[in-house]
Amino acid sequence: MKSNTQDLTQNAYIESFAQARSLKRHHHFYLGPTNSGKTHNALIALQNAKSGVYLAPLRLLAMEIRDRLVVAGVPCNLITGEERVLMEGAQHTASTIEMMNPSKPVEVAIIDEIQMLQDPDRGSAWTTALVGVPAKFIFVCGSNAVTAPCIAVVELMNETHEITYLARKTPLVLEETSICGKRYSRQKLKPHLQKGDAIIAFSRKDVLTFSARFRQWGFTVASIYGALSPEVRRTESERFCSGAADILVATDAIGMGLNLPIRRVIFSNIHKFDGIASRHLNSTEVRQIAGRAGRFGIYETGYVSVLENDELIHIEHMLNVDDTSDLIKLPVSINFNQIGQIAEQLHTRKIAEVLNHHQQRTKFNAALFAQTPLNNQIVQAILVDEHAPNMSLKNKFIFVCAPISLNVAYEKDYYLLCLQSVAHSHKRTLPATPVWLTANSPKHLEAAELLSHNLSLYAWLSFKFPQIFVDGAEVKALRQQVSLYIENALLTQAGYGDTSREIDYLMTNRR
Repeated sequence: MKSNTQDLTQNAYIESFAQARSLKRHHHFYLGPTNSGKTHNALIALQNAKSGVYLAPLRLLAMEIRDRLVVAGVPCNLITGEERVLMEGAQHTASTIEMMNPSKPVEVAIIDEIQMLQDPDRGSAWTTALVGVPAKFIFVCGSNAVTAPCIAVVELMNETHEITYLARKTPLVLEETSICGKRYSRQKLKPHLQKGDAIIAFSRKDVLTFSARFRQWGFTVASIYGALSPEVRRTESERFCSGAADILVATDAIGMGLNLPIRRVIFSNIHKFDGIASRHLNSTEVRQIAGRAGRFGIYETGYVSVLENDELIHIEHMLNVDDTSDLIKLPVSINFNQIGQIAEQLHTRKIAEVLNHHQQRTKFNAALFAQTPLNNQIVQAILVDEHAPNMSLKNKFIFVCAPISLNVAYEKDYYLLCLQSVAHSHKRTLPATPVWLTANSPKHLEAAELLSHNLSLYAWLSFKFPQIFVDGAEVKALRQQVSLYIENALLTQAGYGDTSREIDYLMTNRR
């Protein structure tokens, strides 16, 4: 190690996964659009294997695959950051991809949604799985966007591979005219809605507003958006799948893996706010979302539409353009061993200083790997150093990796309370059960969603610090109560009057 920089090599990174390197791994890539049967084919191999692991992009998908294997007579564990549901004799595990165990060899592994390598925050988890999952046979499923760098890494590891390209099983048709014609209005939208439609909005506010409005128009509605827990999303999905809900209103959360009987996808907008600015939907997003229409075995054709004619041009372009990613190097994140080495070199206990140094000074001498940006982790690390300066480096790193949204004040405040509990070795019990939890009023919907997020953090921390977060076993029961409240509130909430699009129109007309 040099005095001011730390140099890493791709061979050192690859060899750090000793168990995977001891196996002669074979990679089978199942690549294609949505509704092409990619994951279905891989799951048959997993189901027939003596042992295996399914690595999911979402906790909800891990839950669904676990249930599917159990129904098929294959005992299967469920392991996510928030839960450990173990079955006696199980040799199969469904887990979120971040929970991949690099030390437990299995016969078959499935890495789902491989195009998530492009995700700026989580992409490194897919790199870790591709390089480090200890399985003889690995099924890599997803779009064709990142195939080239994946194959290059497989060849660098001197491992074998094959590729199966799959075509969509049902045609996907973009309707010739939009729902509302030249200009959107809610009056034009109403008569064109049909059972089996999925309206895609890009904010919680718009989902709730459309859902309330459609119910007023006489439709039954299911609602799915990111702030909902996986349990509630599953309930809403089942309502739509069973026919209890005529229409689905959802954010792009449905774009990843949810198998829903959607006849037509309607984009309520072709823009989304990505945390920094409003931008056009890209080709990967459009294809993932639109592709949910026309589920094989239920509909012969899937349809896609928009609210205004001008928007058809962008959707058509995104559906037909080459969506091959410009990703050349797979993202790799820092690990705790590196953190310890840098801290010793810098003679510091400040984890933000360590992460800053790593981001600015470490050189990854690799043709096929690159350091993932640590900007979000550094923001979290500054907070940890400020509020728990004397905490061990290991515990600080755990809190830096905790799944929270610092831009939500309620979540941030609870995160800091949990941080203080560990810093001072004080036991922390579950959040108090609110009195409104048994009420019939939907006015506490947002509070219930925030409480659900805090319960997720508590559950996550209870596995890291069981002596501090002593009520880990009680999380499930309280979460069920909160989920039930949210499910009931979704059926009666009144929305926000106008959607963001309608507000924009009002503001434009006033100028």
